[in-house]
Amino acid sequence: ACFRLLCSLLIPALFLSGILCVSLVVLLWGIRLWIQQRKKQLPEAGKDGKRPLVVAFFHPYCNAGGGGERVLWCAIRTLQKKYRNVMCVVYTGDKDATGEEIVEGAFRRFNIKLTHPVKFVFLEKRYLVEASLYPHFTLLGQSLGSVFLGWEALLKCVPDIYIDSMGYAFTLPLFKYLGGCRIGCYVHYPTISTDMLSVVRNQDTRFNNAAFITSNALFSKFKLVYYYFFAFMYGLVGSCSDVIMVNSSWTLNHILSLWRAGACTSVVYPPCDVQTFLDIPLEEEKSTTEYSIVSVSQFRPEKDHPLQIRAFAKLLKEKRLGQQPSLKLTLIGGCRNQQDEERVNNLKRLCEELGVSNDVMFRINISFEELKRHLAEATIGLHTMWNEHFGIGVVECMAAGTVILAHNSGGPKLDIVVPHEGHITGFLAENEDNYAEMMAYILSLSPEKRLEIRENARRSVHRFSDQHFEDTFLLSVEPLFK
Repeated sequence: ACFRLLCSLLIPALFLSGILCVSLVVLLWGIRLWIQQRKKQLPEAGKDGKRPLVVAFFHPYCNAGGGGERVLWCAIRTLQKKYRNVMCVVYTGDKDATGEEIVEGAFRRFNIKLTHPVKFVFLEKRYLVEASLYPHFTLLGQSLGSVFLGWEALLKCVPDIYIDSMGYAFTLPLFKYLGGCRIGCYVHYPTISTDMLSVVRNQDTRFNNAAFITSNALFSKFKLVYYYFFAFMYGLVGSCSDVIMVNSSWTLNHILSLWRAGACTSVVYPPCDVQTFLDIPLEEEKSTTEYSIVSVSQFRPEKDHPLQIRAFAKLLKEKRLGQQPSLKLTLIGGCRNQQDEERVNNLKRLCEELGVSNDVMFRINISFEELKRHLAEATIGLHTMWNEHFGIGVVECMAAGTVILAHNSGGPKLDIVVPHEGHITGFLAENEDNYAEMMAYILSLSPEKRLEIRENARRSVHRFSDQHFEDTFLLSVEPLFK
């Protein structure tokens, strides 16, 4: 009797499921056809009678002025130089600025001048990808939010080629299967990484894994299941890409293990403005009475400024008074909002607790010229972020002529602070003691030896120039234009 009941329920359930699946497929196919009709409306043919190829970049924060934006504008300039019949579109949420102001900002900040106009598609729903909107399940919330934002973008402009240049992988299937676009992406940082999974698995407390979770085995297990589910979904959407560009070997390793699309994945180093820093004259140090240690990075939690201050305090404590030159630590960085400003205040309080307030200087949102001056005067360039995906600040410090001391992980370890033609280009460290020891070692070297390391570092950074980016970027995106 139970078996007959199950059969009588199962057959209608399967039939209903089949109808729902067919209906969904028909609905999606209908939406795709409707979107294709909209595609034909845009844009009009040019003087030669040909409709230009529309290449759209999804970059909701295109006016932010960071390293990711430098990649965007360099990529657009590169395509404009190479392809005549291309119209570049940028999907952005920067409604507080006009298109002209955004282009002018790119020129002012990065010295990047575009050869042709860019069409801006202004998005209303950018708030859907703000982390502050999702205090819990942030990764999932932002990713689902990006799908709605991507839908708005697709309805406003249907491109031929879609390139996600900001890491919103969940928009890729939308443009591929509904928009019928060829898909490219430039990955600065995987939304989730195998390192993040291991942090939760090992119950390590970090800025993205709170103590109340690490101290509770059940919470940790639940978060691990959530992360594995998210990693699976992230792998599915990422594998929709026809062309995948990543910014470093570290990012490459994670994307290969998550997206499993090795045949279309390549490393394209981000364009760093190395020439501007190489213009700083490289001379043997004149002063032996004071050494300057400089850190350049935004005041974000993952940059780990407290590690810099603690290591510096340890260095000051261990050096014998009166027998060595005075030391100064200068923390240079941008404050984006009130949280960043509060972070700076906490760092100042940490300096007071450790008794190093007089030896640590904070320089917030300074001009580019002042940044160059600080780097020109510095002996050591300091960088402490664990698993930095690339490290533009590390490259800039090396180009400016500081002896770099970076974290022994991520991009600095695999791509940047590596021997050049068999010669040392800088140093790596992992914890407070390591950093203090390495700073003491660098300061103990003769000025001649430090000059030699600085010269090696400078020669090595040409790999990260604008020209090298243009060559590798064009090679990578070529399949999208065939």
